[in-house]
Amino acid sequence: MTVQLLGAAEIRALAADLDVTPTKKLGQNFVVDANTVRKIVQVARVTAGEHVVEVGPGLGSLTLAILETGASVVAVEIDHRLAERLPATARAHGVRDGMLRVVDADALRIQELPGEPAVLVANLPYNVSVPVLLHFLEHFPYLQRGVVMVQSEVGERLAAAPGSKIYGAPSVKAAWYGRWRLAGTVSRQVFWPVPNVDSVLVGFERDAEPRGDEAERIATFQIVDAAFQQRRKMLRQALSPVLGGSTAAASAVLEAAGVDPTERGEQLTVDDFRRIAAAR
Repeated sequence: MTVQLLGAAEIRALAADLDVTPTKKLGQNFVVDANTVRKIVQVARVTAGEHVVEVGPGLGSLTLAILETGASVVAVEIDHRLAERLPATARAHGVRDGMLRVVDADALRIQELPGEPAVLVANLPYNVSVPVLLHFLEHFPYLQRGVVMVQSEVGERLAAAPGSKIYGAPSVKAAWYGRWRLAGTVSRQVFWPVPNVDSVLVGFERDAEPRGDEAERIATFQIVDAAFQQRRKMLRQALSPVLGGSTAAASAVLEAAGVDPTERGEQLTVDDFRRIAAAR
């Protein structure tokens, strides 16, 4: 199967034909450079026969690059016009029937994916990138790895290690599911319209075994949220509202979990937070 990728002129022509103007509300910045979408797919190590989910395919530039490898794609698109047009674009560019399935839905609300894809590859809308990632990892346990393009600041937070100033609740919640890494930078100039922020590629691999069940995840995330709502305070103060209502009660729980009550949230690993939740 030979798939032809979209060029900048064709992307603009498609948008004009559909009367689509990229909007900040939907976080739409379309990639118009074929080398960039191929780079994303290569970093994601997509191979023939794999089943990939893409969030926010837009006009299809990254979609076609994924399909070019021989992988099949389920694409989740919230914009009805784009969702309706994408299958025709794919056919016109050499994609065989059955290789692409488009789901017209909000990625933050979708509860099931056809075919249980194992790989996530996406240019995520900047305004919802972290919620989308956490939603997909929570609801689709068959997702094993992925590479997403996000705003640099967001990507750095997702991949941050304990002890850094940018380490926060997104870092811990992402780490609940697996390992994250920065996997490359992307020039602003490959987008239409050109955004006023830089972008990075972030890769993840899900851990072989779940860190805990759903009840444990919810309890741990509650502790994480409380710790980072008042990140400058010691844990015995920041967590007192959720650990007994006083600094003395919070200190007792923290000590039972093997955590120093005078530490701050940014110094703890996801497993530290899990032990605190379990010690309540």
